[in-house]
Amino acid sequence: MQASEIIMKKRDGGRLSRDEIGFIIRGCTGRTIPDYQISAWLMAVFLRGMDDGETACLTDAMLHSGTVMDLSGIPGISADKHSTGGVGDKISIPLAPIVAACGVPVPMMSGRALGHTGGTLDKLDSISGYRTSLSETEFKSILRSCGYAMTGQTETVAPADRILYALRDVTGTVESIPLITASILSKKAAEGTDALVFDVKCGRGAFMKTQADAERLAGMLVKTGKALGKKCAALITRMENPLGTMTGNFLEIEESVDILEGKGPADTTELTLALAAKMCMLAGKCATPEEGRQMAEQAVSGGQAMECFLRNVAAQGGNPDQLLAERGKRRSPWKAEIRADRSAYLAGIDAYAAGMAGIPLGVGRTRTDEPVFPEAGVIFRVKPGEKVQAGDILMEVYGKNQSGLDEGVLRLQQAVYYTEEKPEEPESLLLKEIDDDESK
Repeated sequence: MQASEIIMKKRDGGRLSRDEIGFIIRGCTGRTIPDYQISAWLMAVFLRGMDDGETACLTDAMLHSGTVMDLSGIPGISADKHSTGGVGDKISIPLAPIVAACGVPVPMMSGRALGHTGGTLDKLDSISGYRTSLSETEFKSILRSCGYAMTGQTETVAPADRILYALRDVTGTVESIPLITASILSKKAAEGTDALVFDVKCGRGAFMKTQADAERLAGMLVKTGKALGKKCAALITRMENPLGTMTGNFLEIEESVDILEGKGPADTTELTLALAAKMCMLAGKCATPEEGRQMAEQAVSGGQAMECFLRNVAAQGGNPDQLLAERGKRRSPWKAEIRADRSAYLAGIDAYAAGMAGIPLGVGRTRTDEPVFPEAGVIFRVKPGEKVQAGDILMEVYGKNQSGLDEGVLRLQQAVYYTEEKPEEPESLLLKEIDDDESK
């Protein structure tokens, strides 16, 4: 085969065969096809798209470009969740122990912050001593002992995805549903899970700006996951305002603990329980979302979810006692307050702008090799829809240094918008559910 012929075939709208897609992926990982030809192929896919069969073949080829874990020795049907990215989205951290406490094994492979979106691994890394780089043996051992394990992508897991994503990031080909689908699923399927629930976000702070685009991506994820032999479902959720009342790395660990204690913010708690119910259903632990939610609520109220979380912290190298002692105390010395400049209702806080403010603060990064500052972040003292008086504190802001704090504060001030009339009750975060039978 010739890479140039495959590029031209897709450029002209042709359908690529499994062999042709496999040839491209092998050439990508083996470095026998140069980056400029891989980039040209990515652009052809971006412009011409891929049908369901091509997307499944691409995902399978990327999945098998590296190691695929075998979890057959772990009793029960395992389940995991993937979010398409958001601001203040710490849901994975309380979700995993809640679902594990319901008797479902949760093997979870997560990522780091990039751009305006936060990363689960950066949040976990803010727990002193916690290790997110686990070998396959360690991953399985912790999964058995704790019910869940959290790790990052290793060098041997879906290596094609690392190469393709780096090229997509610099060639304007990120927002392609087939490429996004293959990227997500090749990593998630490599961890060996039996079932997957996708949290596909839409709105200002999401990669998918419209609900229609989010539904297309969700449908493709569910359909392709099913083709790989996985049980799948997706929730379409809003990402207009930051989730919860805290953004940052250690701050979001604190809020995760609040959720596990049954006293988290309403929006993060609601989304966590909805995802937990779906995961329990796919794992065969319940027949309806209502039953699944009840199981999850009981795991929280009975303390089993919190116990599971603390066991995992210890198993992955952290100190549970130190973590609990640092709650409410671990803050950057560079701090500021943002106050309301008038009396009105808080209409919203632009999630994208708030996420971008996190980069100079030290919460996020623009390159994967940049460090983050665990003690940086934002505490939102007022939620959208609430009445404020001029001078009321809207946010407490913590930065990695003074210049980063100043820039972050300026960005956050520009993210706030008001309304003179009382807004309607906040709409539910959950917009739609997509299951196997709806993705056909």
